Amino acid sequence: MNFDFDVAVIGSGPGGYVAAIRAAQLGLKVACVEKYPVLGGTCLNVGCIPSKSLLQSSELLYKISHSSKDHGIQVENLSFDFSKMMERKQKVIQGFNQGISGLFKKNKVQEIHGTASFISDHEIEINTDSKKEKLSAKYFILATGSKPIDFPFLKLDEEKILSSTGALSLPKVPKSIIVVGAGVIGVELGSVYSRLGCKVTFIEFMDRVCPPLDSALSKALKKELEAQNMEFHLKAKVTKAEMSNDGIVLTAEMSDGSQKSFEAEKAMLCIGRRPYTDGLNLEGIGVEKDSKGFVKIDDNFRTTKDNILAIGDIVAGPMLAHKAEEEGVVCAELLAGHSAKINYLAIPSVVYTDPEIGAVGLTEERAKEMNLNYGAVNFPYKANSRARCMGEDAGFVKVVFDTKTKHLLGTHIIGPHAGELIAEASLAITKGLTVTDIATSCHAHPTLSEAFKEACMQADFKALHI
Repeated sequence: MNFDFDVAVIGSGPGGYVAAIRAAQLGLKVACVEKYPVLGGTCLNVGCIPSKSLLQSSELLYKISHSSKDHGIQVENLSFDFSKMMERKQKVIQGFNQGISGLFKKNKVQEIHGTASFISDHEIEINTDSKKEKLSAKYFILATGSKPIDFPFLKLDEEKILSSTGALSLPKVPKSIIVVGAGVIGVELGSVYSRLGCKVTFIEFMDRVCPPLDSALSKALKKELEAQNMEFHLKAKVTKAEMSNDGIVLTAEMSDGSQKSFEAEKAMLCIGRRPYTDGLNLEGIGVEKDSKGFVKIDDNFRTTKDNILAIGDIVAGPMLAHKAEEEGVVCAELLAGHSAKINYLAIPSVVYTDPEIGAVGLTEERAKEMNLNYGAVNFPYKANSRARCMGEDAGFVKVVFDTKTKHLLGTHIIGPHAGELIAEASLAITKGLTVTDIATSCHAHPTLSEAFKEACMQADFKALHI
């Protein structure tokens, strides 16, 4: 059978557009179908990129207002222009939108806009406002991402009840926000608005912030954010919502069983995301999903239809842009006949708060659950020369390691530039390095990276500066 394309990718988020480019680089004829008018998916348009843009702007403001005097810098009548912040954010997004289109042209990926629906294993119908067309491919890669979850009694309207999408597009800074869910998205966007003068209150069902993190990082992060005037209510469950003249009132069942009401101008729901496969007609062609809506795949990303593969947020695993990218690359390489795989233990996660968090590998709790012979040590940023010079010495580097083999099992960092520093730990886990390998590797002085070296020294024999 003759096909229009070797590979058609549905969805142009981080997983989809990367898969399309890599497949084209490997000599395959590729199309990428995107539902929306612009490329980039959630991450670029209403997720990672806009949130990091606003985090950067608000962090700059916060540090000027709170730390400049320590550096001998006097700033009078400090103010900010929220509309300018939003305008800058949008310019960053548009630049990347155009960049992906340019990369598609450079690599001869055909860009198609419209809503895709499967007719058969090898054919989809693409609907636009003006027409319908059909496209056939030998292989399909599903990369349609995820959407925010809400409550039956608390539906998103993006005016008073916001998702992360709505929170990234507000016309002005609200006086107060209740954030339901103190996960990564919640604490990041909560940080943005808190720095801009908004009263931010978190209601979290679990017993800690950012629950997947190592508990030591979670505890330290909560302490630092509370010092920035953010308020947390843990082990609390929202049970009721009512609109008021000034905003919204949420009722929550607290950890002691009592009921408490919280009122704010806005509420932001950050309680998770669900895989988005609506309209694809996967059931009609026999592509199976699990009870949570995730597409079932094997170790090579193949669904229950061998020629249809799936990656990113619509399959099980952490909903991370870089995880989707890695899966996209591996998918493309497998379809081109190459051998490729992913070490999921080496995929890092980052929380872009202040202080920042970077984590990779096993937490201490997970190592304990697995009955491993493990050790865990911390090295404080207060003992790092560069952090002290920066005036940002809150936090620490924690390493989890095998006490017999000395192999690095996990690294957990809270402090300045943790998201950049975690790459070394990710590489170490990927390559199966030991704490000895890192401890005996020269790191430039004075740098923050020395904190990771010293943590590994402490794990191997003895750190020098504690």
